[in-house]
Amino acid sequence: MSKSMIIEEEVLFQASVERVWDLLINPEMTAQYMFGCAIVSDWKIGSPVHWNGQAADGTTIVYVTGTVLEYEAGKKLSTTTFDPNSGMADIPANHINLTYELSSTAEGTLLKITQGDFSQGEAGEKRYTASKMGWKEIVIPTMKKLLPSVAQ
Repeated sequence: MSKSMIIEEEVLFQASVERVWDLLINPEMTAQYMFGCAIVSDWKIGSPVHWNGQAADGTTIVYVTGTVLEYEAGKKLSTTTFDPNSGMADIPANHINLTYELSSTAEGTLLKITQGDFSQGEAGEKRYTASKMGWKEIVIPTMKKLLPSVAQ
């Protein structure tokens, strides 16, 4: 039996729920912290989600695709994620869930990020390690530059 590989991160922002929610679903915002990718969806359950970015030649590429699993505006967003350019089989085991949950606190807005489980998919440990590093070293620090955060 393999160990579960689930990423769990929390960020406390000194910002309203509305501003943090906008950070998560506004394509202009996501492009600033998610490796140049703008998120695009109509946010209906079952609808597609695409993370679109620019290739070196200027064409638009879908770097990550998925499906909306849950959407409660200002509270929770859950999608699947899959890199269609990875060479991996496009099968359910290779699609990884990503969930954002927001809650108000006395200090601001707490964002809880959960991504996984990577243990059942192809190249699970490699994908888990790369994703964990991406969140800690690039995505969350850049989010904190875009919106004020509380030191944790």
